[in-house]
Amino acid sequence: MKLMIHYIKKHMGMFLIAVLFLSIETFADLLQPTFMSYIVDRGVKGQEPGLILRYGLIMLGITALGALGAVVRNTYASRTSQLIGKEIRLAIYEKVQTLSHENIDRLQPASIITRITNDVTQMQNFINGIMRIMLKAPVTCVGAVALIIFQMPSLLPLMLVILVCAGLLIYGNMKMGYPRFDRMQRKLDGLNRTSREFLGAIRVVKAFRAEEQEREKFEEASMQLAQAGISSMRVMAVFGPLINLTVNAGIVALLWLSGRELTGEIGRLMACVNYMTQVLFALGMVSNILNSAVRAVASSARVQEILDEVPAQKEAEPERGAEEIPASGGIQFRQVSFSYAGSARPALQEADFSVRQGEVVGIIGPTGSGKSTLVNLAPRFYDATSGQVLVGGRDVTQIPTARLRERIAVVPQKALLFTGTIQDNLRWGSKDASLEEIRRAARIACADEFVSKLPEGYDTLLGQGGVNLSGGQKQRLSIARALLKKPRILILDDCTSALDATTEARVLAGILGDVRKTTVLLVSQRISTVMRTDHILCMEDGKICGFGSHEELLKTCEPYRAIYRSQIGDQTLPGASVSEEKGGMLHG
Repeated sequence: MKLMIHYIKKHMGMFLIAVLFLSIETFADLLQPTFMSYIVDRGVKGQEPGLILRYGLIMLGITALGALGAVVRNTYASRTSQLIGKEIRLAIYEKVQTLSHENIDRLQPASIITRITNDVTQMQNFINGIMRIMLKAPVTCVGAVALIIFQMPSLLPLMLVILVCAGLLIYGNMKMGYPRFDRMQRKLDGLNRTSREFLGAIRVVKAFRAEEQEREKFEEASMQLAQAGISSMRVMAVFGPLINLTVNAGIVALLWLSGRELTGEIGRLMACVNYMTQVLFALGMVSNILNSAVRAVASSARVQEILDEVPAQKEAEPERGAEEIPASGGIQFRQVSFSYAGSARPALQEADFSVRQGEVVGIIGPTGSGKSTLVNLAPRFYDATSGQVLVGGRDVTQIPTARLRERIAVVPQKALLFTGTIQDNLRWGSKDASLEEIRRAARIACADEFVSKLPEGYDTLLGQGGVNLSGGQKQRLSIARALLKKPRILILDDCTSALDATTEARVLAGILGDVRKTTVLLVSQRISTVMRTDHILCMEDGKICGFGSHEELLKTCEPYRAIYRSQIGDQTLPGASVSEEKGGMLHG
């Protein structure tokens, strides 16, 4: 609730204008039954057409004033709630950008999406409801009760009994509703997660004819949400009618009592009944808005959880003179170990090696050996559990993260492109790059050859995730984007897996020929790719089992020999030296 109050204060001017015109609208609603009683008891009963016309015109004026109040109130209430919703969503989005991968893994993307969309909508609706209904309902209720007592003072005990009973029912509604609405939002997280997984892997689902299996998973998640919703609505279904029953019983009691006290004063009786109806309507509104409040408070707590999230990676005070990364692009791992949150087994154990600036290091190993984990520590996507990762001789935790990543380009395993033109996607590497610079990077990555054949070339619009391109085309564009950045350190995380051997050789030759002074970490599953690099780092079960040249590892590293035999066979080693092979790769 504090979060919503904070944002309401930021828009207090518009909020107060909405409340002011809400008060005018409520005042108009409360006056109408009184003037109706005057028309009946003084005009109709006294057969005075002039009084009927006069009170009728007054009622018409009051109605017009109430309508004007409603229009202005609706305008400002909608504008205020929409602006607050926008600002809360932006605050969540900006907060998420400051969080590390570890935080995102824990919060889960599907849950974050639910909080940005559905939870903020619940808060937005509640804030709108405050200005439209919640403030009006108690004022209407209190005003109507006061006017009933003014008309019939003897009804005071009855009105107190009705209000106490209704208050207890509303409190019970809130007490029982809060945990149920909170559970419903969490089940909505689960449904979103299931939907996201299905849509992200729809090709695989269809390829394996797993539609029925996925349908069952979705049905289960949907059923859990439905059951949570039924449990929440059941509370409303019970308490809402009980509140109505309490007030309607009061109306019956009012009619019975007024039959003895208001004989011949039909107008006052009509006014009292109208005011009781307004009390019923007001209590119903209070009950509904409090149900909305329960959902909004639950949603607010979930949003606040993200806003209060402490980034797992802290921007430590940099060492003196560490504001800039040194000219060297060398990388050092000193006894580095890392474990993912919630995992009992370390993903990386005591990694210790050094890479000098301008060197190309190939990283190879079985699936799950820790290759991607290792390269993710250099740009500080995660922080080492123990040990030190150094770039240019400085601990990465002592370098401002933004400046560290400005000097590092990463091409991940899965090529990630965004909705927009090819040119827009490539300019992520350099916002001010000219078209010629873009084309040059694309030529090095062997992407220009297919982009230039597209009808709109570099202005071709890509769908979400680059859905209208093949896997190999997306990988080549991702590489071109990284090259356009002109990084000091280039991380290629198995980013040529979708390319055939010939195209891969051309792409890597172009990359390594263009980045001679750049430190390159090249992760690959293909031994033919890494055997031509300066050094090879072989990994197994999260440990470095070998580091050296191709020939050295064939002599000293059994896991590397096993990979060589599985991919190349027990052939005689090529006679060319490592430098000759690398030169042939760079120029071939």
